[in-house]
Amino acid sequence: MQVIERLDKLARDVLLLSRNTLLVNLRFLDMALSQFEYVPYEDIHPTGTDGIHLAYNVREWLLKYKNEKEDITRCYLHMVIHCVFRHMYIHSLVDHAIWDLACDIAVEAVIQELDIKSVHTKNASEIDKVIYRLKDEVKYLTAEKIYNYFLNNSISEQTLSKWKELFTQDDHYLWYLPPDQKMAIASSGGEDGNSKDQQNIEGSGANSSGNDSGSGAPSTINQEQQWKEISERMQQDLETFSKQRGDTAGGLMQNLAALNRERYNYESFLKKFAVLGEKMRINDDEFDYVFYTYGLSLYKNMPLIEPLEYKDVKAIKEFVIAIDTSASVYGPQVQSFLNKTYNIMKSTESFFSKINVHIIQCDTVIQEDAKITDQEEFDEYLKNMKLKGFGGTDFRPAFSYVDEMVKNHEFTNLKGLIYFTDGYGSFPERKPNYETAFVFVRDNYEIPEVPNWAIRLVLEPEEL
Repeated sequence: MQVIERLDKLARDVLLLSRNTLLVNLRFLDMALSQFEYVPYEDIHPTGTDGIHLAYNVREWLLKYKNEKEDITRCYLHMVIHCVFRHMYIHSLVDHAIWDLACDIAVEAVIQELDIKSVHTKNASEIDKVIYRLKDEVKYLTAEKIYNYFLNNSISEQTLSKWKELFTQDDHYLWYLPPDQKMAIASSGGEDGNSKDQQNIEGSGANSSGNDSGSGAPSTINQEQQWKEISERMQQDLETFSKQRGDTAGGLMQNLAALNRERYNYESFLKKFAVLGEKMRINDDEFDYVFYTYGLSLYKNMPLIEPLEYKDVKAIKEFVIAIDTSASVYGPQVQSFLNKTYNIMKSTESFFSKINVHIIQCDTVIQEDAKITDQEEFDEYLKNMKLKGFGGTDFRPAFSYVDEMVKNHEFTNLKGLIYFTDGYGSFPERKPNYETAFVFVRDNYEIPEVPNWAIRLVLEPEEL
């Protein structure tokens, strides 16, 4: 028993040494580096984290340290960046094997770019070759983009297997465990004096460097939110106080910007343009079941009161979709955007049967105005749509055109205009009398500047 305890203490000392080495080199990671609760766990190979616990196989961890000291520090950093990028908090069905590899490559690309001597391992040059290859194909190496690249391209099993061996540092086993099993892992360390209660101390980062386990790690469902806050603070630090790192933190910044950018539910977004009106449907609020059932019992199949056929609901009746048809906007993206917009409307109760929707194509001048009055016309437009223009970008003609339509009573209650664009063009100087949203799809993460009176919506290509 004493031998096991001594080995465990040695393994924990190695963990602390790795953490402190990283603290010296990467001060902007101070909070992230001190979030873990160390737990010895024989079923992990050699280590892994779920965002709360850092589980380690004592013997395998010490053997890894014996073979290459830098590999240990790199592994610790690798797990921390997984947490900062929140890779383990998966909210949709994914191919776990491909997702694991995509996450590992995204993390290793950041570590390579940071260029820290204490994490430089023997296989660094091989890692660089793969990263350079993927950058030519994917450009921005986030886990999501790499994952989608793997799904949409034919890559041999042999290549994927080789990359898995090259990029894998930690065991992702804990990522996919249900919460009760994660808590069981935490309690497994308690017998050796590693329980959470014994680990918790006040403070974090460098101030808690004397704690054997890092700072106490909260084991609540709010842990994902805590990592979100940590990543947002890191992004702010890198954008302000840590600019002296220059290009060496570029990949990290791109990942953080992609991760922390404002996200919208597009269906909820469209409802901003809804108005109150009558729709043919049962009005449950004004329907009295007492009289209804009494009539059925008294006259068999003859209810006394029929349900009302109309009810006031909020739905989309009038709005404008403006399409930037300049040379920088791609036709397939426009088609996908219109399809997505239409499918959302058609699949929900947010669409009146009779509508007044104008789809305007515009570059520097108005190229086309298609008026849509019902779903059949929308269907027909999508089937036969052809883009026109391909000149420069100027948003002002579309707004002037819509203002003129409002003036001529083409709309009775125009709620809004959605402008699908790449974000670069001349904006109107004044706020229009209707809500405006600029929607764009970009392959990088520079947030475009839009007027303060406009709504800004960023969509990824895969979201379309």
